[in-house]
Amino acid sequence: MLSIKSVLAKPFSKRVHKKIQKWAKDPIKTQENVFQDLIATATKTQFGQDHDFVSINTHEDFVRRVPIRDYEALRPYVDKVVEGEEDVLWIGKPLYFAKTSGTTSGAKYIPLTKESMPSHIEAARNAILMYIHETGNAKFVNGKMIFLQGSPILKEQNGVKLGRLSGIVAHYVPKYLQKNRLPSWETNCIDDWETKVDAIVEETLPENMTVISGIPSWVQMYFEKLIQKTNKPVGKVFKNFKLFIFGGVNYEPYRAKFESLIGRKVDSIELYPASEGFFAFQDKQNKKGMLLQLNSGIFYEFIKADEFFNENPKRLTIKDVEVGVNYVMIISTNAGLWAYNIGDTVEFTSTSPYRVIVSGRIKHFISAFGEHVIGKEVEQAMQEAIAETDISITEFTVAPQINPKEGLPYHEWFIEFEKEPEDISSLANKIDKSLQKQNVYYFDLIEGKVLQTLKITRVKKDGFKNYMKSVGKLGGQNKIPRLSNDRKIVEELPDTY
Repeated sequence: MLSIKSVLAKPFSKRVHKKIQKWAKDPIKTQENVFQDLIATATKTQFGQDHDFVSINTHEDFVRRVPIRDYEALRPYVDKVVEGEEDVLWIGKPLYFAKTSGTTSGAKYIPLTKESMPSHIEAARNAILMYIHETGNAKFVNGKMIFLQGSPILKEQNGVKLGRLSGIVAHYVPKYLQKNRLPSWETNCIDDWETKVDAIVEETLPENMTVISGIPSWVQMYFEKLIQKTNKPVGKVFKNFKLFIFGGVNYEPYRAKFESLIGRKVDSIELYPASEGFFAFQDKQNKKGMLLQLNSGIFYEFIKADEFFNENPKRLTIKDVEVGVNYVMIISTNAGLWAYNIGDTVEFTSTSPYRVIVSGRIKHFISAFGEHVIGKEVEQAMQEAIAETDISITEFTVAPQINPKEGLPYHEWFIEFEKEPEDISSLANKIDKSLQKQNVYYFDLIEGKVLQTLKITRVKKDGFKNYMKSVGKLGGQNKIPRLSNDRKIVEELPDTY
């Protein structure tokens, strides 16, 4: 799509807009059709037989027969698929496994099937086409586009190829886009991120770059290297750079920094992709939220986040959701995930059409740079460090430092010590090594010099207690979150040094 003449892009965008509007204006029926198709197709799979899919006619039937599961709960079925069995979660074998970092027991293998794979490609394409339809801007389709992503080199597991999702998607770049797309295949295959970005800088400098896409933290590194090389803002280096496409983390903390690096404002499109499915994309420049993809082989359920840990939380379909409520999103897909909790929480900004923002995770986390660090990981890192040293702590919390006064961004650990370490930097090093060992994304960011190792800020005695008192949450069931995706808590912490 992106390398055809702009004059052809506009009618194409009009057709796609019309197609999307058709299902977006009939959302309840669209989701009901997806639900019925999923159940009918998977009736004879192992999972379908185990859960009596043949008797499921309504969402209520489904709720009674299929409990909510996360990856660990679904793992007995996934393991069979990984071992090469057919017709387990979905008909046949998957085309790929998207390998991701697990939170409790190593890597996760998320299946991608011939039915689910097209939505990963089409949704990203449609996001750009909807932008063209809305703005009338199509000249950028004749320029060069860069998509910062993982290596496209895939391994094989019992006849099924596996790799990072972005590397898998790289194999689906259509021929008409190849001459417009950067980096080159050879550069994309470089493992070391810093070496890769240096190569990307060299490849892109002489080109007419019009679209740049990637996770903001990675793109920021690319921009800074461009400026270092040319001594010019990115907007001067690439005069026709018009569109930034991003996903994976909240862009807002980066926006001011990016405009400074670019030297001017550029339009942006937010995407909501994951290995489990491509859930939403920004369809309007002047509307908050992303259009939920209701016609992409994904059936959605929602549970109010504050009810999620109840014994039998109510599972809602889109017809029952409300704007401004924090929901845990549950998905069933044509890749064979059933009542699957991906861990994300969303809020609806609109129900006509259905638009969402990603509000966070059902458990506290940090993913300011795409690292997906969770509470269990920081607690284990702290526990291991305490076991190796003669210290004791009262409380701690972790926050990202996105814009430090000097050097690379980092995780900042705010610790109130009962007994302080003799060497604070040695403690920080021990914690950081444990975190890298547990979390491959965090390891990649440190190894690729996108982040520097964590820093510890000491909190004076009773600092956390005073904070909780100041926000009216002292005592009872209230706890300091182990980690946050912003600095709201730590900026209100008194007595740090």
